[in-house]
Amino acid sequence: MSVLTLRLAGPLQSWGSAARFTRRTTENAPTKSGVIGLLAGALGIERGDDGALERLAAVRFGVRVDQPGTRVRDFQTAHHPVTGSSMPLSERFYLADAVFVAAVEGEETLIDSLFAALRAPVFPPYLGRRSCPPSHPVELAVSHDADLEDVLGGTPWQAAAWYRRTRRGETLVPLTVLREPRGREDGDGDALRDQPLSFSSAHRRHGLRTVCASVVDVPASGATAAPGHDPMAALGEEPIR
Repeated sequence: MSVLTLRLAGPLQSWGSAARFTRRTTENAPTKSGVIGLLAGALGIERGDDGALERLAAVRFGVRVDQPGTRVRDFQTAHHPVTGSSMPLSERFYLADAVFVAAVEGEETLIDSLFAALRAPVFPPYLGRRSCPPSHPVELAVSHDADLEDVLGGTPWQAAAWYRRTRRGETLVPLTVLREPRGREDGDGDALRDQPLSFSSAHRRHGLRTVCASVVDVPASGATAAPGHDPMAALGEEPIR
């Protein structure tokens, strides 16, 4: 198997697995449905193409919490441009200044195609919501003949420099990993309804998947600083002035 790793970092992220009326929450870490949506957009998969989505969603998914961030709450409303009527006030939650390493494990040809798509995406990536662009390129690396557990344990710490300074003096940093089990191995875990079945605008559907939690110790030296990033540059569009 091969593994694609992603660095998910930005001023705001929001990874909701459930929404009730005007209250839109976020999980504490990226959801599989959110990351699969990001990858599907990079490939140019249309919302109604459930066959292509099924093949993509069959990958095994995991995420490492490198910098947990802070939960923030926002209130939003909208006005109809013609009638002037107001929509109900909505309550929305985000993660501020969070950094995650997400990984998907699958066949080599699929993983290579995903990596290539992220470097030249059909639709720009975003961190759970369109209002949350990434602050750095999301693609980190591709590892062939590897498994998800080893890659999540061996990827350098991706936290921001200011956050790493708060852990000064530590040689190893314990980081939480949330991953899908491998086959029937360690199948006990929590159930989360974010296995994407359909992204159709008319009827989005998600199934249950199992999530296992563990901790890995990663060297505190961390990774080198990520380069500056314009999330729209890959589309070849002129910046708005």
